[in-house]
Amino acid sequence: MTELTTRASSINRALDQIGDKWCLLILQEVFWGINSFGGLLQETGISRGVLSNRLKWLQDHDCLRRRGGARHPSYHLTRKSVDLYHNALMAVVWEDRYFDTPEIQAVQLLHRNCGKSFVPLMACSACREPVDGREVGYRPGPGARRDVRDKKVRRRSSVSVDDVPSKRQVYRNLVDLVGDRWTANVIALAFHELHRFDEFHRELPVATNILADRMRFLVAQGIFETRPYQQRPLRHEYHLTDKGWDLFPWFLTLLQWGDRWCDPTGAGPPMDLTHKPCEQALQGLVLCDQCGEEIRPNDVDFTIRSLGQLSSTGS
Repeated sequence: MTELTTRASSINRALDQIGDKWCLLILQEVFWGINSFGGLLQETGISRGVLSNRLKWLQDHDCLRRRGGARHPSYHLTRKSVDLYHNALMAVVWEDRYFDTPEIQAVQLLHRNCGKSFVPLMACSACREPVDGREVGYRPGPGARRDVRDKKVRRRSSVSVDDVPSKRQVYRNLVDLVGDRWTANVIALAFHELHRFDEFHRELPVATNILADRMRFLVAQGIFETRPYQQRPLRHEYHLTDKGWDLFPWFLTLLQWGDRWCDPTGAGPPMDLTHKPCEQALQGLVLCDQCGEEIRPNDVDFTIRSLGQLSSTGS
């Protein structure tokens, strides 16, 4: 495994910790209260060896805490993983917008503070207006530097989330899309107006055949559209579609989580964001679209009608 350096990025750091399909699926199940090894094995449908590997990985990165003895261990969220709550909400919003699946349509969120069903809204903390990724500026932050990253060559998992037994995979299509760190890295770079294959390759320590595979996948999924910029030989640029741009709130919550939990230097965010409409530093807030208050985990109940289940995210 070769080590290379890339520009420091809180999104990259976060993805290097949890940007794996099985890690995301395990965390989602634990959010739903599936805590035992057997329960996770049954609900995810992955092999015992892969499950053991990912559970150890998540524990090593303080995203899960193990309790109990060797025979009957249970796995629980930490403060670090609970802080991914807004990230999960943004996943639900995107999934509901672009996919017609019974699980996501059965989800209903209730904001206790106003007593109404709501749709989470990503807004700027300064002006409280919705955030559009096309209206965000970037400049180096106090933690701008180079990060050492492993040049991994892990292939995208051939197992689709459609084959996962659990009925609680309410953002299964997003997990299938971003549950590979290189695919997610490419999307994140596209928000910075990178369009050409060589531009993406300069930023990512990944082999060209792997990058080409990810680009084809993102075009097939409707995240990118191609536009020719050279005829002989024919070469294309990659531009985000509306479906791709609408992933920005999910990535913004991931960036803010990475700023908080994945800074090995303590130097601060590698990048500062500006909300161009109000010209203020961008700090994303997830708001209730009914009352405009910031959403906090303990203030939300959710119902999944297909499961006949009423739960509280604060319980």
